Amino acid sequence: MDHSKDLPAIERNRELHIWILENQKMLPVPEQAYGNFFEQHCYIVLHVPQSPKAQQGAPSDLHYWIGKEATLEAQGAAAASVQRLQEALESPCVQHREAQGHESARFCSYFRPGVVYRKGALPSDHRHVQTNTYDIQRLLHVRGTKHVSATEVELSWNSFNKGAVFLLDLGKVMIQWNGPKTSASEKSRALALTRSLRDRERGGRAQIGVVENEAEAGDLMQIMEAVLGRRPGSLHAGVPTKSTARPHEAAVRLSRVYEKGEDLVIQEVATQPLTQDLLQEEACYILDQAGSKIFVWQGRRCSLPEKRAAFSRAVGFIRAKGYPLYTNVEVLHDGAESAAFQQLFRTWSRAPGGPRRPEGRGTGVQVKLDAGRLHSQPELAAQLRMVDDASGKVEVWCLRDSRRQPVDPKHHGRLCAGNCYLILYTYERLGVVHYILYLWQGHQATAADIRALTHNAEELELVYQGALVQVHVTMGSEPPHFLAMFRGRLVIFQGSAGHGGKEQPAPTPRLFHVQGTEPHNTRTMEVPARASALSSSDVFLLLTATACYLWFGKGCSGDQREMARTVATVISQKSEEVTVEGQEPPHFWEALGGRAPYPSNKRLPEAASGFQPRLFECRSPTGRLVLSEVASFSQEDLDEHDVLLLDTWQEIFLWLGAAAGARNAALVAWGREYLETHPAGRSLATPILLVRQGREPPTFTGWFSSWDPYKWTGNQSSQEVVEASSGTAPALSEVTAEVCNFQLSRPAQGRPGPVAPQAPTGFQDSSESQPEQGPRAGGSSSPVSGALPRERLMHQAAEDLPEGVDPTRKEFYLSDSDFQDLFGKSKEEFYSMAQWKQQREKKQLGFF
Repeated sequence: MDHSKDLPAIERNRELHIWILENQKMLPVPEQAYGNFFEQHCYIVLHVPQSPKAQQGAPSDLHYWIGKEATLEAQGAAAASVQRLQEALESPCVQHREAQGHESARFCSYFRPGVVYRKGALPSDHRHVQTNTYDIQRLLHVRGTKHVSATEVELSWNSFNKGAVFLLDLGKVMIQWNGPKTSASEKSRALALTRSLRDRERGGRAQIGVVENEAEAGDLMQIMEAVLGRRPGSLHAGVPTKSTARPHEAAVRLSRVYEKGEDLVIQEVATQPLTQDLLQEEACYILDQAGSKIFVWQGRRCSLPEKRAAFSRAVGFIRAKGYPLYTNVEVLHDGAESAAFQQLFRTWSRAPGGPRRPEGRGTGVQVKLDAGRLHSQPELAAQLRMVDDASGKVEVWCLRDSRRQPVDPKHHGRLCAGNCYLILYTYERLGVVHYILYLWQGHQATAADIRALTHNAEELELVYQGALVQVHVTMGSEPPHFLAMFRGRLVIFQGSAGHGGKEQPAPTPRLFHVQGTEPHNTRTMEVPARASALSSSDVFLLLTATACYLWFGKGCSGDQREMARTVATVISQKSEEVTVEGQEPPHFWEALGGRAPYPSNKRLPEAASGFQPRLFECRSPTGRLVLSEVASFSQEDLDEHDVLLLDTWQEIFLWLGAAAGARNAALVAWGREYLETHPAGRSLATPILLVRQGREPPTFTGWFSSWDPYKWTGNQSSQEVVEASSGTAPALSEVTAEVCNFQLSRPAQGRPGPVAPQAPTGFQDSSESQPEQGPRAGGSSSPVSGALPRERLMHQAAEDLPEGVDPTRKEFYLSDSDFQDLFGKSKEEFYSMAQWKQQREKKQLGFF
């Protein structure tokens, strides 16, 4: 059967395809209209990864989106179209069911800085957006921070409330009204969407005004009242935003789904923690993530009718459970699972036909440690969890009586399980000094010691003015860089340290377990001195009153033996006596209290994590951690108001924006709550790292596809941008309001006022000579008279540009003919493109 019949053509080298369902037919949506959705329609969205750094063989994502006014018939047609398209494609896709206002993080990642929900249906002329048209009057309610949406609402003050952002779009002027109870992050993200709409739909030719304080924005308020009527004395209080984000839940349930006669049987198989071997290739399963999301997994030997019934079964399951009908559904095929699905299992290994993980993403490849290479390749640093080769300066303090006591350098690496320690590591990277503060907690440490550890870390944080990257480490789970600082000589003794941080003498015999093959993965821990503590896979050191035995298990390697000989000199000054398993002298067993069974099978190498890193926005509005995932994340997703959690599986990073204001203790608590409530039953000893904006180590930045270390240097904060837009620039062009038509007249020269067009980030006070972002509304009142020669704009620094030229939009000042010649398109076509495409072309042509 030809499944491609009547299906639209798909360009393989194109990342995103969108179709609207009209009379049960898939009609392509023009690229300039991407992100606009009519509420009476359903849409099909296909995303095909194109990035060179994308996972090789990574599955595509196929979504069908349901508008809140879409009919059941349209919804059925959309589901059927998705299945036909899936069958026509050469490789399986991850399929998604999306509902308006409750879209998945993956879906939202395609439409930055946000989506627009438009009332009604597609017009009869099939124009998805009105570009370069100024006969517009609409009011948009803007919601969200990471997943931003704008919904068309009634053009009335009754639509407003104090806790939201609203955009009054009048074609040539766009007025963003910020409610008094909105956060700085909401205002900033809404402003990014406003700018995007101006550039994409008006070719950059609309003016933006921001109402931050109504009393200081008289001209803008006059325009708003001309359109909306007289401003009522009071507005509605802020209404809590309905969010798809839910408290982090550990509860997951896996059920097998099959038909028995005419009945559909749903048989629960297991609850968390789940293991991958529960999934059988001939079966179909539903995984219920506490009602927040439903996954349907299809084995490779599932029948075609079963595969075609996936969405209907999921919707039936949702109805049976009483979950909201907007609950997100994800359908997965054996070997093409999403990261979100994989991480609901304790472990996950790639199927023989599955995608291969790229080098540098947790593959466990052994690479020779080289500081220069680690500095120049942050992705390698992230993979190895090593900021450098650990050759920097090390300072150690032991916590005693709630105070820091410096440890003599000759005793560095000798830690006690009954204590807590602070280890400060100082290193240089690209000529800049960086610091890492490790907070090490022994298993036998008291609650008072743990509180003192946090308190002393905060004191050091003040001393170093927020420059420390804090790493919370639990005994036995030390990261590679921590181990490398001690060159394989880290020994953890039982008991508590005495004066100066040195371990107190203990009666013999004492048994030490040596684990590791290289300096950056070796630790030695004291264990109970009995035979049952031995293991054939490792090396042990037994210290008695008269001898020091090095016991080599049959399964240990030569590298393990060499590292054990190095450690032996730290523990004892006695000459070690080598003993091979099975050839022990009688005194050896006597010291351990006699023979006893112990693990004798060769231990398999620990499998490297097969999980992809995931980024989440963190909030705690009711005291419980609430996460919103940021899919396909980049540095652009890190906002100064954010607290973000990056889960690389082996470590948890908590990134604190400069304006976030959260305390370190709260961040650590969030990290621990995340681990405690994770469905996969994560280890609570997973290291937690606190990273501040502008102080990111390469072990953090290496998980991003690209990283600009100067991104936040000298930039205005988003609050400064809003303030600049609402009071520091000259008066906005007067707007003569008529009920059905608005015309922008010539501004009165020199007239002062509190209303201003939005200034680009970092631009000077426009009381001197500020250009508009794009042509001014009047069309002939630009501060720069006429077009400028290309030579005066291309490859010119900001200070070398003619007076009045906006350095962020140099290309605008070209003549139409020069612009067409250089860019190969008109200005209207250029400004209708996605912003990242604009930036790329500007960089290539010397206008960035």
